[in-house]
Amino acid sequence: MMTKVVVFHAGREEYALPIENVVSIEKLDHINPIPHLPPYVLGLVKVRNELIPVMDMSSILYNNPLTNDEGLFLLVVHTETLEVGLVVKEAKEILEVADASITDVGLLSYSRTKYFNGVINLEKRMITKIDPEVLVESLEGIKELRDYVQEQKISQI
Repeated sequence: MMTKVVVFHAGREEYALPIENVVSIEKLDHINPIPHLPPYVLGLVKVRNELIPVMDMSSILYNNPLTNDEGLFLLVVHTETLEVGLVVKEAKEILEVADASITDVGLLSYSRTKYFNGVINLEKRMITKIDPEVLVESLEGIKELRDYVQEQKISQI
């Protein structure tokens, strides 16, 4: 069996999301900052008339906010909880990988990285696979963020 993933960079590492969760890859445009949100949330953007919270993957993974605005992409990701925009460095590659090349990681039991659900082992690369559902669910303040986005959508009608 084969699995298709979207590969992106955060920090110096490569990560992958299942292609079925990725709605689109956008150039990062103007973000409307919103006060009092968790530090990993940069604000809200409108993508195809949908309000989407923008999250800094570098901040989530490394507690190190992205500073450079150039060459950043927005991965619009659908999860059961919320549609989110993940700000990443490069997101140019869609890979089809054999399921046999994906191994479980010992780190999965580490509570802070429970959203890592495997490592894709390629000849010269190792790519950490992320479960977007678990990632979004595990974020601090996600319930309040979801409620806030819902309120904004209602007030726009």
